[in-house]
Amino acid sequence: MGYRQAAVLSSVSFFLGVLFICLNVDYRLLFTPLTDGVVRDGLEFYTTFYNSPPAIKGLLHSIMGVGLLGLVSKLHKWDDSAMFFDGSSLAAYIFSLAVYLTVGIPACRTVADPVPNVDTKEDQVEALRILSAGNTIIIVLLGGILALQAGEQWARRLEANILQETGEQEKPKAAAAAVDAESKKNK
Repeated sequence: MGYRQAAVLSSVSFFLGVLFICLNVDYRLLFTPLTDGVVRDGLEFYTTFYNSPPAIKGLLHSIMGVGLLGLVSKLHKWDDSAMFFDGSSLAAYIFSLAVYLTVGIPACRTVADPVPNVDTKEDQVEALRILSAGNTIIIVLLGGILALQAGEQWARRLEANILQETGEQEKPKAAAAAVDAESKKNK
């Protein structure tokens, strides 16, 4: 595993960790009956998340950039593995970024900083549920990226084993051919 793969795996794993923390709130918002306590917990959690210091937001966005840079740099060596595994991983990563930018940020803004006389309490609850659904979609996409990266490593190891076995089978044949050639020279 090289630095590029480490960049991809570390950024994806980091965001899966962040989203699993959010899943504690998201699960109750999506899959349990909505009560005032569940809504209050969701509003408090995402308001705190939205109002976090700029350094935390900068860290999150820079780690997103590291993952994107790692995937693009893995495509530099354009072979079948890069085309199938890394290309699919890049597509899933870009889709997860698109969900974050188009669903996550606006919904979090509606939850934490509603527009006066426009956003009602029902709008905030709906935004909470949409944000939770978007986070769940991102979890699935990032899990798919991890699966694709694991599949790429498995395929590379399988290919190396096959090449090694083929090379070991060819060695006796090459040695026998060399002995035959040598014996013909001696005659």
